[in-house]
Formats: sequence, structure tokens, C-alpha cells
Amino acid sequence: MFTNVDLVSPILIYLIYGVYMRRELLECLKPYQREYYIAIFCTFTETVLQLFVPLVMANIVDEGIQSGDLNYILGQGAIMIGISLLALVLGRTAARYAAFTGIGFGAALRQKCFDKIQSLSFNQIDWFKTGSLITRMTTDVTAVQTTFVMSIRMLVRAPVMLITALVLSMMVSIKLSLVFFVSMPVLIIAVVALIARVRPLFTQMQERMDAMNTTIQEDLSGIRVVKSFTREEHEIEKFDERNQLLRSTTEQALNHMVIAMPMVQFLTFGTTIGILWVGGVEIFGGRLLVGQLTTVLAYVNQIMFSMIMLSMLVINLSRALASLKRIMEVVQTQPVIVDGKLAEMAKIHDGEIVFRDVSFKYHETSPECVLEDINLQIPAGQTVGILGGTGSGKSTLVQLIPRLYDVSDGQILVSGTDVRDFSLRELRSKISMVLQKNALFSGTIAENLRLGNPDATDEELHWALKVSGAFDFVMGFKGNLDYEVEQEGSNLSGGQKQRLCIARALLTYPEILILDDSTSAVDVTTENSIIEALNTQLKDMTKLIIAQRISSIMHADQILVLDRGKIESVGTHEQLLKDSEIYADIYRSQQKEVL
Repeated sequence: MFTNVDLVSPILIYLIYGVYMRRELLECLKPYQREYYIAIFCTFTETVLQLFVPLVMANIVDEGIQSGDLNYILGQGAIMIGISLLALVLGRTAARYAAFTGIGFGAALRQKCFDKIQSLSFNQIDWFKTGSLITRMTTDVTAVQTTFVMSIRMLVRAPVMLITALVLSMMVSIKLSLVFFVSMPVLIIAVVALIARVRPLFTQMQERMDAMNTTIQEDLSGIRVVKSFTREEHEIEKFDERNQLLRSTTEQALNHMVIAMPMVQFLTFGTTIGILWVGGVEIFGGRLLVGQLTTVLAYVNQIMFSMIMLSMLVINLSRALASLKRIMEVVQTQPVIVDGKLAEMAKIHDGEIVFRDVSFKYHETSPECVLEDINLQIPAGQTVGILGGTGSGKSTLVQLIPRLYDVSDGQILVSGTDVRDFSLRELRSKISMVLQKNALFSGTIAENLRLGNPDATDEELHWALKVSGAFDFVMGFKGNLDYEVEQEGSNLSGGQKQRLCIARALLTYPEILILDDSTSAVDVTTENSIIEALNTQLKDMTKLIIAQRISSIMHADQILVLDRGKIESVGTHEQLLKDSEIYADIYRSQQKEVL
């Protein structure tokens, strides 16, 4: 059931977001509904009070000045000052609560977007692209938030001002009011035509900002590669190209937007001239007083000022809607990998893994499978080596086990249960995986190690560091476990990062440990000591080790050789030397390298 926010159906929200209104947006507004309604009430009251000022002014001109009654003039003047002061207080209150609501709404929308990203699969994140997701959570949310703050006041103020001022103007003079009915349709048509021109440009602008942010993100993350190959000029040219495309699109949009203000001012002046002409005729005919004409002119200024603000808001709204559509594409994306049907019941009690007729392709429309007809049984506690050439599917194979991707056909069983039946928390808490790319975060070494086990003691951290071969170098740092890791571990070597990632994985005490080429940056001696420590201290843990060096896996219980997404052979080191030509060729080539 919706809350009272939904039942009241706030005019502001529905006017802004129209067909894009979704429950997610109402949920973002819910914590700030009190401030939202206060802002609307204060804006409404302020607007009504301001509309009474011209009536008081007319009384001063037509009655006080005409009769020379100073007391009447002072009394009406005091009323005008009181109304103005009260309107000032209400306006300040409305602006304060509108800003509070808008900023809170933007923060909640940004949080909802970030939360949804955390639930998406690798495939879905790859589809959106990192640069685009950053743009959506920053620039797009800011555009929506800014328009939201503006609209809380203007979408209340403009209709109230327009309707009330027209009614009061008609009460003063029907003929003068008719001038409004001529200028208003012209203004509306002009603004609608302008929006039709600029809205596609706003969408294109955000897409080009995506491309630019992607370039920045790739360049900064790969800055060492860029400098190593002295490709700075190439990167500068690539960035300049995308930056200039964004600039040109923005200029096109702004060139259309700048027309809005002169256009509205032209209509305002035209309306004023029309009212003065009609009003002059009425005054000379004795059918209208001077004070009444000034009242109508005051209403013209108030109405047209509101229309100027509303026109600018509507133009900004067209950009906000383009941004909101992009945000909602993320928020409304349904995760394809979710908890299984046995989520509350299924538990992993050992590390047995079974592949049954498993095939996988990254996209349903792909003509070829990355993995095909994989059948494999791994008893609990075994150490399994995985070997194969680049593109053979090694990493993809192991990523299917914790459901970083889901199989296209067949099934994978862990502890006798299909992995798709577990809850993701249960599955991934019992399967620790060290990926090829070592991800460390800003913070201390201890904070990085406790990522999967926040309650781990210092003694447990020391144990994991010893098993992973990281204890000595960590104890050599100033501060030891409190040593600060810089962004992406830039102050650590590749081998140090790999060993810390292994230690972090061990601290979750998993039933299955997957090392995806996770010792490639360490020397052979260190690698062998890590594998020996894993085999001696973690005998009951199932270990899958992807390696490039046969020496790393030659003592495994079984070795899996992959070739072009299929199992070429399975066996021990001795068996594969006899039965697998691929394995034997790799072994001989590596032996020559050693010699």
C-alpha cells in the first residue's frame, strides 16, 4: 500500500515527472513529506498575500489620494507593509524547506541508484558502462534535484498567481483582462516549440557526457600504461574530441534556451502596452479609475514574472526528464541474478562441486558459447588446478560457481544443491574468490582484510597474512595493520596486492576458495609456499587454482585443461603428461624457459 504521500498525489511531483512517476520516487520523497507540505503551504500563502498588495495600492490611489485623506493613506500603507513582511517570512520559510526537501530527495534518489547497482550482475553493469553509471549518479541526479527545488515553489506559485490574478483583474475590468487571453496562448505555444527543439539536445548532451566520463575513468585507471607507452598526446586528443562534442551539443542547447528570456520579455512588454492602450481609452471614457489601471498593471508584472520563471523551469524540466529517464533505467532494472527458491533452507556444508552439461554465453543472442558441455565432479577438500590458453574460458568457468554469471544451460551443484537455489549471501559467504584484478580500497590494511569478516580479530588477521605470505611485508610497514592503503592500492606492488587479497578471502573461512591467476605477480618460491600453506593448513577446503605456470598446480588432486571453452582433458600431472598434448606442450615449453 502507498503512504499518504501517494494518496494525496502531490501535484508538484506528478506535474514534474508525469509518465516517469514511479513508486521509487515516492519512496525518495517520503522522509521529507512534512517539509515538502510546509514549503507548498508557505508558497501558496505568500503568493495569495502578494496578490492583495495591488488592491491596497489601488485603494490608496483612488480613495486616499483622490480625497486627500492622509490617515487613510497611512492606514492602507501600514497594511501593505504588514502584508509584505508576512510574505517575506513565508517566502524565506518556503525557500528553506524547499531546499531541504530537494536536497534530501536528490540524496535519496542517488542512494537508491547506488543500491540498485550493487544488486546488478556483471553483465548488467557492463551493459550500462562505468562512465555512464557515474554520470547518472552525479550529473543526472543533480539536474533532477535542481529542477525539483525550483519546481516546489514555481509550480505552486505560477498557477495560483495566474488564476487568482486573472480573477482579480476581471473583477477590476473585463476588457483589460482580455489582453491576457491573447498573450497567454502565444507564450504557451512558443515555450512548447522551444522545448521540442531542446529536449533531444539534452538527451544527446548526457550521452556525450557519458562518453567523456568513460574516457576520463579509463585514462586515470590506466595512467601508468599511458605514461609507459608515452601515449599522453593520444589520450589528450581523444579527450579533446569527446570534450568538443559535448561543448558543441551544450552550445546548441544553450543557443535555443537563451531565446526564452527575450521571448517572454517581448510578450510581457506587448501585454503591458496593450493594457495601457485599452486602459487609457477606458479612463478617458470615465469607465476606469487610474488606481484600477495600476492594479491591473501590477498583476501583469506579477503574472509575467511568474511566467518567465515557469518558462525557464519548463525548459530545465525537459533536461531533468531526460536525466530522470536515465536514472530510472538503472533504478528499475531488475537483477537477473537473485536469491533462489530454497534461499531460506539451503545451506552449504561442504565444498563439493559438480558441473552437469554446463554451457554459457554472455549474451543470449551470441552465436557461440564461451563454455560448452562442461561435465566435472570435484569432491570436497580437493585441490584442482585449471590450465588453458587465453580465451579458453578459465575465469568464466570459476565465476559461474558463486553466480557472478548464471549458466545458460545445465546446472552447477555445490554441496549437492543447484547454486541457483541458494541465497546469494549463503552462496558467496561460503565461496571466496580472488579475481584476476586485485581490488583494494582506500583505508588501512586491517580495514581491507576485514571486508568480508568485520569481526575478525588481529590474531585472525595475522594467521591469514601468514598463510598468504603477506605477514612479513605487512609487519615491515609503518603502522603494520594500520598502514594506509591508497586508492586502488597504488602504494603497493602487484605481488603485495595479490597476497593481501588472498588473505582477505581466507578470513571468510569459506568452504570453497577460488584463486583466479592470483599469484601471477609473485615469484615461484613465494607462490609455492602459499600453495603449500593452503594445502597443509586448509585440507578440508576445496581449492580451485587457475595458473599460468604448471609448477603452481602440478601437485593438485586433479588438473583441468580447457581449450576453446571445452574440457580437453582432466587428470593428475603424470596422467596429463601422457594423455594431453596441450598440457605436455605447455610443460615442455615452461621447462625450456627454466633451463
